[in-house]
Amino acid sequence: MSDTEQQREWTPIHGKPYSSVPYRPDRMPAAESLAQSAELRDRMRERRTVRQFAPDPVPAQVVRDAIACAATAPSGAHQQPWTFVLVQDPDVRRRIREAAEHEEQISYDGRLGEEWLAALRPLGTDEVKPHLTDAPALIIVFQQRYWLGEDGTKHKHYYVDESVGIAVGMLLSALHLSGLAALIHTPSPMRFLREVLGRPENEKAFAVIPVGYPAADCRVPDLVRKSLDQVLVEV
Repeated sequence: MSDTEQQREWTPIHGKPYSSVPYRPDRMPAAESLAQSAELRDRMRERRTVRQFAPDPVPAQVVRDAIACAATAPSGAHQQPWTFVLVQDPDVRRRIREAAEHEEQISYDGRLGEEWLAALRPLGTDEVKPHLTDAPALIIVFQQRYWLGEDGTKHKHYYVDESVGIAVGMLLSALHLSGLAALIHTPSPMRFLREVLGRPENEKAFAVIPVGYPAADCRVPDLVRKSLDQVLVEV
């Protein structure tokens, strides 16, 4: 990437005419492609959702780079309807945990319903969320429901859930491949996150992602992933 490309600032393209640039990446030889895909498959097979974190700090730039990877995700009409808030301040993480556990207590006391509780039971989760303060960093992902033009006019974003979901998947992959552990936490409702973090009205919390290293005594559920032939249909 040239210095000129690195310095270009994003501006809304809504309503602008179509323009294009050449795209001619080097084609990877088949043998190299096969080797890299096999290595990637093996590394991603090791990824696990972690709820027990070591307090050790993580390199902030590694997390920033993972977020930068996530921000390359495709999005509806290329509107990139996401905001990633990196929270490392212990007091803010404590406030988030207190608010999340309050909502989770209500949920586990009956708001979730027995069917959902039965689905969660094999995972060993409950309303206590130590990972929100044990992990040295939290990434709070917000989805932008609309954006404001220079005149204050609201403009709708398209395929927001799909776009942000893809970005979060890429974020989890980037964190794992960079040697960090993470999990997706979605306390419901999540309105408190916008209030605690002072985010604007057009943003809605999508997920809380604790990031760090697994604790020395970390344990994860004894789960089995579906095999490729259970999830792949070839026509």
